[in-house]
Amino acid sequence: MLPIGLCVVSLVIIWITYWIRRWKNPRCNGTLPPGSLGFPLIGESIQFLISCGHSLDLHPFFIKRIQRYGPLFKTSMLGRQVVVTADPEANHFILEQEGKSVEMCYLDSVAQLCGHDESSAGATGHIHRYLRTLILNHFGYERLRYKMLKKVEAMAHKSLGAWSSQPSVELNRATSQIMFDFISKELFSYDPKGCTESMGDAFIDFLDSLASVPLNIPGTTFHKCLKNQKKTMKILREIVDQRCASPEIRRGDFLDYFLEGMKKEAFITKDFIAFVMFGLLFASFESIPIMLSLALKLIMEHPLVLQELKNEHEAILRNKDTSNFTLTWEDYKSMTFTLHVIDETLRMANVGLGNFRKALEDIKIKGHTIPAGWTILVVSSVLHMDPNIYPDPLVFNPWRWKDGGSKITNKNFTPFGGGIRFCPGAELSKLTMAIFLHVAVTKYRLTKIKGGKLVRNPVLKFKDGFHIKVSKKISHEDGAEREAKSGSVSIM
Repeated sequence: MLPIGLCVVSLVIIWITYWIRRWKNPRCNGTLPPGSLGFPLIGESIQFLISCGHSLDLHPFFIKRIQRYGPLFKTSMLGRQVVVTADPEANHFILEQEGKSVEMCYLDSVAQLCGHDESSAGATGHIHRYLRTLILNHFGYERLRYKMLKKVEAMAHKSLGAWSSQPSVELNRATSQIMFDFISKELFSYDPKGCTESMGDAFIDFLDSLASVPLNIPGTTFHKCLKNQKKTMKILREIVDQRCASPEIRRGDFLDYFLEGMKKEAFITKDFIAFVMFGLLFASFESIPIMLSLALKLIMEHPLVLQELKNEHEAILRNKDTSNFTLTWEDYKSMTFTLHVIDETLRMANVGLGNFRKALEDIKIKGHTIPAGWTILVVSSVLHMDPNIYPDPLVFNPWRWKDGGSKITNKNFTPFGGGIRFCPGAELSKLTMAIFLHVAVTKYRLTKIKGGKLVRNPVLKFKDGFHIKVSKKISHEDGAEREAKSGSVSIM
């Protein structure tokens, strides 16, 4: 029996050794990029998840490997064999190859939580073109100019006014809530009073663990996140059912387009609509709240930037009819320095990890081969921190964008992606931030209370929140009236 046992043990050892060797040396019709795949199955997931950056610099996981292997390297994370590219030419090439040699993909945790196989973000071909057209019809320039601008301005006034009545607000949570209310109303006329459960808190909590290990075990963050996703999808399906039951009632929202499309396109089902709504909410929440919160934090920390913004926006008000302070599209387009502030915030924030694509065939690039079936992570944010393009990249300097910046091109500034996946909501994001900043700097004072420490773990967020006090500015008329009542005289 002993020889048989030794044979079995030997065979097991040989098989494990062969398996580990195959893992470390995967098949490739060419030369793989340099790098390490880590331990079998686990890969470098642990290093990726426990690495934590404490500044606006790149995620430490990427910094270390770029320094060691260069801007094109291989790794394995969260169950995927991945080639990471931080090279401007390679990034541009990969993003332009969608629909040819690559297709959209996501980490397993994101795919499970967001239902990307059925959502707008995961759509391809005819379905992607159809959805993109619908989104641009509802959130494109014409609608932004003639309808959305006034709505965004009203939202900013209402939100900041409500915040000013509170002792303090946690800025990122507060901006998330107002953006949820705003976007969900535009998408499907969401009314919390008409639903059996509240969707806002569940959706905001859901966003906390998109890069977590996809272990659906009670007690894990992913399990909690998945429960919130199911709760949100349940409410969305209820809304779609209610609207389908009364198709003659039109509300002027995005869902109206879909209900009309159900009559023409076979792929548009109730479940498909619910997943698309979820995907659009996700796309909005992935960026706008943290971007707006970061912009306000940076402005508060840089007095010269704040003063320049005040000068620009007070000039806009002085040039307007005193009986009508409503902003126009021309006012928005005249906010030159404000848009510089927004671009600089977009450059420094680098909210997402990057753009994920799947190689549909072997791809030859920069002397290396990316095998078919591998995941490609396009880390455009590396270029946003390149000192050769952006001198002193960790310094918040909106003036670097004056005259367009001598070295800045579409290849090295891609906060909204690229290729056919360029975000159709990019202008809405910029409009929202610009109008919100206008109201904030002309009508209110923002004071830091506590928090504000930024971390990348792995995406950008406030570690302990960012609590601020919002106070209304006292106009000259109000100040004079108060002083008259108190018998005091102001020299301001």
